Amino acid sequence: MALWKRLWLLFTVIWVVLAVLQTGTILAVGEEPAEKALRPALLGVAVPALLYLILWAWARLRRKKGPDPS
Repeated sequence: MALWKRLWLLFTVIWVVLAVLQTGTILAVGEEPAEKALRPALLGVAVPALLYLILWAWARLRRKKGPDPS
């Protein structure tokens, strides 16, 4: 497994755990409307997915570059 995938996996686990804790806290305390918990839940999924796509594209572009002719 590539190093960037391992680092992404570590980041994702930490990010999702924190998003779940934040969402759970918002729902448990309950003074704010439940819709306010939607934002951290969506960001908990969207940010790691976007980061994976960016890193995947970067790795593909670096792999396509051949050795420098000079």
